[in-house]
Amino acid sequence: MYVCSCFGITEDQVRKHADGGACTPRQIASACKAGTDCGGCVRRIQALLGRGECPRRDLVEGRTAPADAPVTLRGTPGAGLSDAA
Repeated sequence: MYVCSCFGITEDQVRKHADGGACTPRQIASACKAGTDCGGCVRRIQALLGRGECPRRDLVEGRTAPADAPVTLRGTPGAGLSDAA
């Protein structure tokens, strides 16, 4: 099924790019242009990518991090979501 009719990008193509490490609609757009014309497909791309962390990105970049590792915001180690302004 087509996700992006502007560029003829299918769900399978989006999944292929996601399996290759693309974890955000912007990364999908960089890989195949989907979402860069009318923008009508961005929500569908988001749905295909899912929510939360992207373990694929860690695998592609050769990183591993424990699931309970603290999140670092704005380069401040230990800054939690409640600390963000």
